[in-house]
Amino acid sequence: MFNLEHKIPPPVVGLACAGLAWWLAHMAPTFALQLPGRLALAVALVLASAGLAFELWGLWVFRRHRTTPNPLTPERARTVVQTGPYRYTRNPMYLGVALQLLAWCGYLGNPLSLLALAVFVAYITRFQILPEERALAQRFGEPYLQYLRSVRRWI
Repeated sequence: MFNLEHKIPPPVVGLACAGLAWWLAHMAPTFALQLPGRLALAVALVLASAGLAFELWGLWVFRRHRTTPNPLTPERARTVVQTGPYRYTRNPMYLGVALQLLAWCGYLGNPLSLLALAVFVAYITRFQILPEERALAQRFGEPYLQYLRSVRRWI
């Protein structure tokens, strides 16, 4: 299991889960909800926009602090970033992808597609976030451990 840690870029995992959501929605059309098209689209656009905003805000703050945004190499981090969205969530970029997946699931209109969102959150937590947290705790020690205690992992 450890050989999956930090191996698949999170955007690829997100795209795979989006495909899974589509497949689930189309394999079980009887679960589909009949939402007004404009409402479903509007809600999906708001959620997707919020997700993109979280991703870009998190990336911008990392760049401003001159630390690596590459989730596959947490050992190259230069500092514990605690400003911007990192005051509210330790993983704004992953939260952004999750919000975009939620938007996609809403647009698909099939509650079964939400299983793909659960897969994303579980996979990213186990194979990306937990290994990142171990690496950052080893690199930064008590300041990072204090950050872990004060800011939630997701929201």
